[in-house]
Amino acid sequence: MQKVYMSWAIVLLSLTAFSQETHLKNITKLTFGGDNAEAYFSPNGSMLTLQVTNKELGASCDQIYTLNLNEKTFSPQSLKRISNGKGRTTCSYFMPDGQHIIFASTHGSQNECPPPPKPRDGKYLWAIYPEFDLYIADLNGNIVKQLTNSPGYDAEAVVSPDGKKIAFTSTRSGDLELWTMDIDGSNLKQVTYGLGYDGGSFFSHDSKKLVFRASRPKTEEAIAEYKSLLQENVVAPTEMEIYTCNIDGSDLKQITHLGKANWAPFFHPSDQKIIFSSNHHATRGYDFQLYMIDVDGSHLKQITFESEFNAFPMFSPDGKKLVFSSNRQQQAARETNVFIADWVDIDPAEYVDEVAAKKHISYLASDELKGRLAGSKEEQKAAKYLNDEFKKLGLKPYQGKSYSIPFEYKYKLNPKDSLNPQEVSIKANNVVAFLDNKAAKAIVIGAHYDHLGVNEHGNSTKMNSKGEIHNGADDNASGVAGVLELARMLSQNKTTEKANYIFALFSGEEDGLIGSKALSEVIKTQTPNTVAMINMDMIGRLNDSKDLVVGGTGTCPEFPKMIERNKPAGFHVTQDESGTGPTDHTSFYLKDMAVLNFFTGTHNDYHKPSDDEDKINYYGVKNVIEYVARCVHDLSNLEKIEFTKTKANAGKTRPKYKVTMGIMPDYTEHPDGLHVDGVTDNRPAQKAGIQEGDVITKIGTLVIKDVYGYMEALAKINPGDEVEVVFTRNGAAQTVKVKFE
Repeated sequence: MQKVYMSWAIVLLSLTAFSQETHLKNITKLTFGGDNAEAYFSPNGSMLTLQVTNKELGASCDQIYTLNLNEKTFSPQSLKRISNGKGRTTCSYFMPDGQHIIFASTHGSQNECPPPPKPRDGKYLWAIYPEFDLYIADLNGNIVKQLTNSPGYDAEAVVSPDGKKIAFTSTRSGDLELWTMDIDGSNLKQVTYGLGYDGGSFFSHDSKKLVFRASRPKTEEAIAEYKSLLQENVVAPTEMEIYTCNIDGSDLKQITHLGKANWAPFFHPSDQKIIFSSNHHATRGYDFQLYMIDVDGSHLKQITFESEFNAFPMFSPDGKKLVFSSNRQQQAARETNVFIADWVDIDPAEYVDEVAAKKHISYLASDELKGRLAGSKEEQKAAKYLNDEFKKLGLKPYQGKSYSIPFEYKYKLNPKDSLNPQEVSIKANNVVAFLDNKAAKAIVIGAHYDHLGVNEHGNSTKMNSKGEIHNGADDNASGVAGVLELARMLSQNKTTEKANYIFALFSGEEDGLIGSKALSEVIKTQTPNTVAMINMDMIGRLNDSKDLVVGGTGTCPEFPKMIERNKPAGFHVTQDESGTGPTDHTSFYLKDMAVLNFFTGTHNDYHKPSDDEDKINYYGVKNVIEYVARCVHDLSNLEKIEFTKTKANAGKTRPKYKVTMGIMPDYTEHPDGLHVDGVTDNRPAQKAGIQEGDVITKIGTLVIKDVYGYMEALAKINPGDEVEVVFTRNGAAQTVKVKFE
């Protein structure tokens, strides 16, 4: 990046309406009102058993119901109660004959509903009612057998697909562990032994493995808290991961290492993937989404995006349907309903290859390439690498027989020094590939691959750094990795999209968008049906708040909604309407194309030798690439991508200015002023005492609300001017005088 910067009827949700949920088609609402959860299929897939709390149905606390999926319409009256209405029940599951249901209930000890625990110290608590025992009932609600009658918690029972085993969670050993028994209740065996809550287990489709959620307290404090809560028959389910093991407990493996609450796992029909619910992404508030992960812990993929609670997924026996619980389409607060959808399996080619992304960034940002200065032999070496990557994918060169498209320009070595007009002539290369889907429109997906070299052109933010390698891992090896991954995904998948794609890797960006300007002119002439450009510049340093800026959202009326509905869970996206900005999408906007630019923000290593690969946030890179992929999918399906000019004064355009303050601004929007992400050594801001984390609110007479107000203020200041700057630090206002350079 340049230094200058619904009624009782069935509700169908079409794939177009929520296009980001590409693995769920024809989503259908099955329940209406109350709290409906843990819905699981019968062996033949024709019925569901579920637990319901709905006072209108006479279920004041969780009771077990069935739902016949062969009905043509669904209403509250479609539910048939199986439990006796006494006490509280949980976790029902069909027995192998499809005519009986196993569930846990407290009715053997009391007729009343035991009260749920209240949150403590801000922590949500689950009750482990010791009165729970396992029962079997027929489909008419007659309890035909009690399977357990031991002191303590026995619940969460599931049946193996081969009909031979029952797995359940019990405290009979003194801890919450997994147990199995034969289908008749005999041959009890303990499966897990680790301290912590092991529960919510399900069998693999071959009946050989179990997948389950587990808490594993490690510190003395966490262990003491867990044991203390268990004595009170509660657990705090805020830290859980997904595990698998053989049904005898051997080969125990931790699958997720995500933090927070990962739970409600179920095996994909292949038994090679696991679908589960997680809030690991959440930075604030309550948010659970469904994810899929391979059994080796790789290829994490978000499945749901709609609403803030999605859990309890289960595949139908034939693998064609997914049932899950969600608070989408609420008609009342705290309402959770059951939904069913056609399952669209995941195309392996559309997973982001994190290993490949890391390889691309590591090589491009290695000392071997010496910062990839435009026109240097190292830039040519980088271009060869990019050529080879496009060739491996079988993509066509955009122009001629080579992916490299040369261009020339002159660069003034010291643009601020009017007395020294020395210029150098630079010969550089864009690297461009083409995916021809025989479509009526084309979309450019781009990023710049050049950086500052060893600061020959003086663009570093570190003083006296000539001769030091500026590797540019974030700026912009990260964006290049994004383009290469999208090129792979779009060219190797099984789908023929409704757009042709131009994968463009620019040089000369750091010297003023030179390469993208040259290429945009070629594309406008050679491919006049090019309607949009997506740019990635600095997507490698996602912060802890998961802030992301998407520029250009005002250049097409469809963009704001598209950006919102496709955003990754937990991300906080700032939409910048302007079609212009300090990177390559500007060149295409000026050719009347709708544009988007993805940017995870500046940082203290920006344009310094310290922008190295080891600081890349690969979780962020993966999620941004997936985000762009979803947007590209939406764009390709739009019948018309309407270009809209953005207002010059709306912003977020950059005024020209002659001075520098020496700060790195936070480009995300904040209500209290311009947040300082970093301060350059020996520049005006540092000399005046301004620090990283300060919030600038006023420069001279201008109130500063964001980075664009800051730029407007700089445009009115001349070198040598001494101006008062007001900022807040830890909530306290301070005023300093800054002498601008």
